[in-house]
Amino acid sequence: MTAELTETIVNTLPKRKRRLPSPVGMAAFAVLALFVLLAVIGPWVAPFPPNELNVGERILGPTGEFLFGTDALGRDQFSRVLIAIRPAVIAATAATGFALVIGTILGLIAGFWGGMIDGIVSRIIDFLFSIPEYLLAILVLAILGRGLMNAAVAIGIVFIPRFARTVRSATQEIMSRNYISAARLSGRGKVWIMVRHVLPNITSPLIVIAAINLSMSSGAYAALSFLGFGVRPPNPDFGSMISDSLQYIGSDPWLIVPPAAVFVLFILAINLAGDAIRDLLDPKTKGR
Repeated sequence: MTAELTETIVNTLPKRKRRLPSPVGMAAFAVLALFVLLAVIGPWVAPFPPNELNVGERILGPTGEFLFGTDALGRDQFSRVLIAIRPAVIAATAATGFALVIGTILGLIAGFWGGMIDGIVSRIIDFLFSIPEYLLAILVLAILGRGLMNAAVAIGIVFIPRFARTVRSATQEIMSRNYISAARLSGRGKVWIMVRHVLPNITSPLIVIAAINLSMSSGAYAALSFLGFGVRPPNPDFGSMISDSLQYIGSDPWLIVPPAAVFVLFILAINLAGDAIRDLLDPKTKGR
């Protein structure tokens, strides 16, 4: 009798619907997965060496042999676009991961301890916010030097305040809840409370911010590489390819189309995937 009653009660409870991304979100995740795959296998599937010069076939339009044509030095555009995907993916993930880790640590420390520590961390965050983002990134690169990972670190430093301020606010709100007081009264240490109670409760906003910052990091890296702070030439990336094509935009405008179109597709996929993640983690924003 008890088992039957229990089963009846369980069956009458509302079933929690399983939420899935929208079709657009699923398509964005599929495109991102393709970009990640090409970033890994790009050098092996490229039909030509990306830096191979062929002056006799320079500035060719798309053909059966050269799908995206050739650039001013006769290099295959399709191969160079494939290779350029890797630094774009690495820069976006490395910069976001760096900012996520450092910003989360600073935000947790400021929000949990408060007082003078919070004041010091908040002033550091305000100082970083007061400097224009690209100027700060260029200043960091002037110290570290050009290169893919140095550019990722510079972009990560620029985005640290975004994570730190969000984590600080979320931590302060969580610290006022009853279960935090109960954990303190039970003798739990501060680090234990931060790891066990605070950090799991700020995971959702962190994931959303990280997804949004992926596209911003990729765009920032493309801008820096456009200015010459990305990978060292002759290795390709989207920013340097677009920069090299600008001088031919009047006579051969199709030169700029392949790297720009693939880069726009990459940014669009990240943004749509970020919107899908936000909708999954925060149903209130769905459809806005």
